[in-house]
Amino acid sequence: MLGYILRRLFYAVPILIGVNLLTFALFFVVNTPDDMARLQLGAKHVTPEAIARWKAEHGYDKPLLLNAEAEGSARFTDTIFFRHSAAMFVFEFGKGDDGRDIAHEIKTRMGPSLAIALPVFVIGLLVNVSFALLMVFFRTTYLDLWGVVLCVVLMSISGLFYIIAGQYFIAKLWNLLPISGFAGGIDAFKFILLPVLVSVVAGIGSGARWYRTIFLEEIGKDYARTARAKGLGEGRVLFRHVLKNGMIPILTGAVVVLPLLFMGSLITESFFGIPGLGSYTIDAIQAQDFAVVRAMVFLGSFLYIVGLILTDISYSWVDPRVRLQ
Repeated sequence: MLGYILRRLFYAVPILIGVNLLTFALFFVVNTPDDMARLQLGAKHVTPEAIARWKAEHGYDKPLLLNAEAEGSARFTDTIFFRHSAAMFVFEFGKGDDGRDIAHEIKTRMGPSLAIALPVFVIGLLVNVSFALLMVFFRTTYLDLWGVVLCVVLMSISGLFYIIAGQYFIAKLWNLLPISGFAGGIDAFKFILLPVLVSVVAGIGSGARWYRTIFLEEIGKDYARTARAKGLGEGRVLFRHVLKNGMIPILTGAVVVLPLLFMGSLITESFFGIPGLGSYTIDAIQAQDFAVVRAMVFLGSFLYIVGLILTDISYSWVDPRVRLQ
């Protein structure tokens, strides 16, 4: 298994280079180093000399991908892409264009992001799987029918509606929780409760419907019919056999979202004023801070690859027939 993990990590290197190159190309298609300098300096301080000085201080005074004036390997290494990308493969993110240390910002903002993402992940998974099992248990009845209708309705509503409705009714009208903001320590609980509630409710429709499809496919297989023929009740067949055999697709859906737990939710954090990694990324995009954007994209891509490796490993734990080679 160790050889498999090392091989997968080795394969990740060209993928990360490709993602980094694509991010670089997309960012500089719509921006130039001069645009970035003007935005950071502000309208009152924009002069040709100030722009040139800012570009030199932040490493944007070189060619983008190819330095035709250099010789040898410097043609590729003495460029903006190499200077801003190579260090990330040893997780040295450097400083943002505003001068703040990116690694320190990630470390500081990781806590608020996880404070929301972890409860959403755990509670959402339990609620969705339980709701799906309930619909499958009462399949071909009106309870199953109205459960599916409810899922379709919940899926059809925009996520922004849940946020705005939650803030209006729960926070403003009934004054039960703060509308937005964040605090450290035990006071954080009252600030994360509403975002967690809104995120869980918003995900019930798609999540429960997907798990229902998985369980319906499993419950029609031979092993389920054999279990019923041996005299097991429908509840024991569902919870003892079907749930166990449905773990692989459940793990697939659960493990691949692990990077999102770390990266935070872009929209939720922005609307609720949570100082996490999601709002950090949104602010960086609005400020055209390439250093932060590339760092967050690189980190997200790396975590996604790690999530896929964990998914494969979890397959072998759930199903002994799976061999990692």
